[in-house]
Amino acid sequence: MEIPFINTASSGSSPCRLPAICFDLDGTLIDPYLGISRSIAFALDRLALSEIDVTDCRAFIGPSIQDTFQRLLGPDAALIARAVQYFRERYAELGLFESAPYPEIPAMLAELSAAASLFVCTSKPRVYAERILHAFAIDRYFSGIYGSEFDGTRTDKSELLAWLLAREGLSGRAVAMVGDRSFDIFAAKENGLPGIGVLWGYGSEIELADAGARALLSEVRQLRSLPSIIAS
Repeated sequence: MEIPFINTASSGSSPCRLPAICFDLDGTLIDPYLGISRSIAFALDRLALSEIDVTDCRAFIGPSIQDTFQRLLGPDAALIARAVQYFRERYAELGLFESAPYPEIPAMLAELSAAASLFVCTSKPRVYAERILHAFAIDRYFSGIYGSEFDGTRTDKSELLAWLLAREGLSGRAVAMVGDRSFDIFAAKENGLPGIGVLWGYGSEIELADAGARALLSEVRQLRSLPSIIAS
């Protein structure tokens, strides 16, 4: 599959500077379904709201947990805060580790890290992202791991990506954002970057195409082409 791409590097940028790839985490690098779905169910049970149907949590993989509980529980801020607290109670202990990298992702990251600077850009709290990546021994491949804070700061993916770009001084570099949900593609567009959608996660082809993905990848091995395409 030919991947159309726009080079965002300025004409005066140094040719020896590696391109940069920003990866979403859940649904892109790891499959977090069990940990998230079980922790959502745990929180609802603690709130005596187990009658709420969460048998299919696919739609909740990607948004911040605050947004997820707002969709489930409505606008009651105090109730949402309690749900988030109960969710984290279980997730920090068990749910983090009820996930796994998608097949071929560790080997692909090892290969890509030699040709590009890799970053994680996730709405998940940064502390959780760091623990997950370390547990699966893939944190070594990233130049930076960016996530939200527990108080809700930078849960918006566009804001987080802007923060990453500024902190890492990526202006003038060739940069792309890779993710499985529309939030990732919108964040890329709002920051002037090409967004690449992946189809092994939790966003549909229609969702990603409608969001404006520059390309859709159906297999992990297709990530191999990104550094040369970005740099060209």
